[in-house]
Amino acid sequence: MKFGMLHLFENPAGKSERQVLKEEIALMRGAEDLGFDSVWASEHHFSEYGFCASPALTLAAIAPQTRNLRLGTGVTVLPFNHPLRIAEEIALLDLISDGRVDFGVGRGFQPIEYRGFHIEQSQSHEIFDEALDIVLQAWTQPKLDYPGKHFRFKVERVMPKPLQQPHPPVWVAAVSGDSFAAAGKRGFNLLCAPSFGFYGDAAAHMIKRYHDGLKLAPNPSKPRDIGVLCMVYCGETEEAARRDFAGPVLWTYRTLAKYIAPPAGQPPAPGYEIYEHLRTICASVDWDQLKNEGAVICGNPDSCIEQIAALRQQFGATQLLCWTRMGGLDSDKVTRSMALMSKHVIPHFRDEDKDAAN
Repeated sequence: MKFGMLHLFENPAGKSERQVLKEEIALMRGAEDLGFDSVWASEHHFSEYGFCASPALTLAAIAPQTRNLRLGTGVTVLPFNHPLRIAEEIALLDLISDGRVDFGVGRGFQPIEYRGFHIEQSQSHEIFDEALDIVLQAWTQPKLDYPGKHFRFKVERVMPKPLQQPHPPVWVAAVSGDSFAAAGKRGFNLLCAPSFGFYGDAAAHMIKRYHDGLKLAPNPSKPRDIGVLCMVYCGETEEAARRDFAGPVLWTYRTLAKYIAPPAGQPPAPGYEIYEHLRTICASVDWDQLKNEGAVICGNPDSCIEQIAALRQQFGATQLLCWTRMGGLDSDKVTRSMALMSKHVIPHFRDEDKDAAN
């Protein structure tokens, strides 16, 4: 089990964007010293939910200040970007970081972002598939001739190429059953999120669809990773952890629910299927329900260990992406949680992994 930290650059009222940026960068840089394996920057636009407009640019600021930390885009929203530009930027980041990039990609699900970029959200599947094909070809072929529906061009020489060969690991963020199956069929690593309504029998069915897809993938016996995104907060006591984390969790759900709701008088867009679940959670933070679903891991170190172990067993998770700096949670509290994870939680799973290897 590996441990990463996810950062959205949320910006509730009260702090300047510069202050939020400085705090996020410091937390990401500090993750290496505290024994985390990776940091992930998540692309978002046009709202206080997150303003990390460029994961690659953000991670480039971290790369020279770290040595071993993996740098993940969690995720790059392909429909919002020109795929050749993304291929170049991620390859450049891989060179800057000496081959430490994990390339997480997704379609995005907030109508406000699609409207802002004047992109038809109903076409996001097609745009995503073409864009990912182009990025992979740009990394692995000397030139490009792509006759797609949404992208058509010829390029005689694509450079730079990434350091990792044949390319950085690809992680696909999946929400629907079809996207789980497609990620498996193409042999990509999986990113899933109990925080977004992924739980219970439906989650087990989706994980099965991913594994069924892997059977049809190139080199199906090759190990793939499953990364699980959760809201994570470790405190000295169960009560202290809940007291610190309840407000940020509630703010995040309410804000997310606001931005994925369809505009009045318009039909639901892709992604709206999770809105009712989020609205139910927003009405009242039921900690037992959130823990049972695996959406929130919150408690003292022993409790966090127990919850993470259950999550690993349920989903076959190989990496936990900890979403801790959320809803404007004070950086000192985020650092304190990370330190408790570093001292008690991460070593527990490191020891388990060593015992399993022996």
